Amino acid sequence: MHATRLALLLWIGALLAPADPAAAAGDAKKGAALFRACALCHSLRPDQNMTGPSLFGFWGRKAGSLKSFERYSPALEGSDIVWDAHNLERWLRSPAGLVPRNRMSFGGIADAQRRADLIAFLKRASAGLESAADKGRGFDDLKKLGPERQVEAIRYCHDTFHVTTADGQSSDFWEANLRFKIDSSGTGPRPGSPAIMPAGMMGDRASVFFASPDEISTFIKHQC
Repeated sequence: MHATRLALLLWIGALLAPADPAAAAGDAKKGAALFRACALCHSLRPDQNMTGPSLFGFWGRKAGSLKSFERYSPALEGSDIVWDAHNLERWLRSPAGLVPRNRMSFGGIADAQRRADLIAFLKRASAGLESAADKGRGFDDLKKLGPERQVEAIRYCHDTFHVTTADGQSSDFWEANLRFKIDSSGTGPRPGSPAIMPAGMMGDRASVFFASPDEISTFIKHQC
């Protein structure tokens, strides 16, 4: 009887004990869908850094230690955190709560199961076992775009940029709607051959990517 009562108490205690979110079983397929929001700032390719560092190989690595990424906050670099399921769960719950004054502009995921799903995906992605989320502007090879995306000339007059592409077409952009960006990565444009990509869904909005900042002022001609 004593053993039976003890077993019953242990069972009741297990039911009443708070669940450990980090121990929840995650669904990597569902996590892949959640990662689409993360893919705006993080890639899964080695050293393919964006707003945030590449997440390839991050599992088991000290936070703030990827040598190819130069924009870590001092707070994260000095945190001594190693990325594992426990610390990643805490980070996804509240980056600011785990590392105050870090530069991650992300409020956290309130739902424990969603965190577990994302962690399951990220563990596989870190090992190179997931690549489906590698989609979007950050992974277009700008060297391989067609002539309609290869910029041959940019003329600026009053408040308008006139962009001529290699297919002979010319497009006009209000000055506030054309952005000039740099992509010095391996998938960036060739030096002297900028590329233009559409941006947004509202009219004449686009981004022109140069291989280096020095090209911008020399490429654009002020001519009416």
